Amino acid sequence: MRRRAPCKEPVTIHRYNPTVTQEAAFFDLDKTVIAKSSTLAFGRPLYKAGFVGRRALMRMGLAQLVYMLFGADHDQLERARVGLLDLIAGWHRAEIEQLVRETLTEIAEPLVYAEALFLIDEHARQGRRVIIVSASPEEIVRPISEHIGVSEVIATRVKTDAQGRYLPEMAQYAMGPGKAEAMLALAEQDDIDLAGSYAYSDSITDLPMLETVGNPVVVNPEKELRKEAEEREWPILEFQRPVSIGPTIPRPSPWAGAAVAASAAALIAAIALLRKRNR
Repeated sequence: MRRRAPCKEPVTIHRYNPTVTQEAAFFDLDKTVIAKSSTLAFGRPLYKAGFVGRRALMRMGLAQLVYMLFGADHDQLERARVGLLDLIAGWHRAEIEQLVRETLTEIAEPLVYAEALFLIDEHARQGRRVIIVSASPEEIVRPISEHIGVSEVIATRVKTDAQGRYLPEMAQYAMGPGKAEAMLALAEQDDIDLAGSYAYSDSITDLPMLETVGNPVVVNPEKELRKEAEEREWPILEFQRPVSIGPTIPRPSPWAGAAVAASAAALIAAIALLRKRNR
C-alpha cells in the first residue's frame, strides 16, 4: 500500500494587517527637528565636491539667512523648487547620496533639537509610527532621519533618467498641500487614524499638514503661524537646544542639566494637554 506523504506545515508569513488602526506622529524637519534648512546645510559640502560654484553657494547662504530670520512663504518655496531643479539637473543620484552620508555627522550632528528627540521617543514609546515629512530631497531627508532613529519619511523626490541622473522634473513635491496629500495617501494605504495622530511644524506653509491631523502642534513658529495657532488654541512649543547625538536616537535619561529638564517637562505638559483635548 502506497503511503501518503506527510503534510508539510505551512510557512507563516507575518504581514501588515490593514484592519488594525494605528496612530502616527508627523514631524516637519527644518527648524522643527533640526535647527536650519536641511538642503541649505549641505551647500558647503556640495561646493567642495564641485557640484555648485561660489556664486550658487553665496545664494544658498543668503537664502538660509532669510529663511532663519523670516521663514518662507509659498512663493519663496516655489522659487526654491524651480531653482533646485535647475541646479541639480544632471547630477547623479548615487553621488549625492554618498556625499550626504559621508558629511552627515559633520553637518547635522550639532543641529538636532533635544526637545524634538524627546518627543520622537515619547511617541515611539506610545506605539505611534514616527514619520519625518519634508520638502527637502529624499536623498538628504532619509539619511538625517535614519541618523536620529526614524526610518519612515515623506520627502520630495526628483525624477532620474536611466543612468540615475536627475531630470528637471519632480516625482513628488512634499511642500505645502503636497505634504497633506502624501499623509492622506499613506493613511488610506495603512489605515492610520489621522484624528488621533499628531503633526509638528514651524511654518505657515505647513498649515495643510497640521490641519490633516487631530493633534496639531506648532514649534518655533514664524509670526503668521503663531497667530494662527493662538486663534485655534493649538499648543506652541519652543525648541532651543541643538545637541550632538550618536547613530541612533538616545533615551532622555542621559540629558542632564536644568534647561533640558525644563524643556522635557514642558513637552510632557503639552502631550498631556493634547491627550486631555482628545477625551
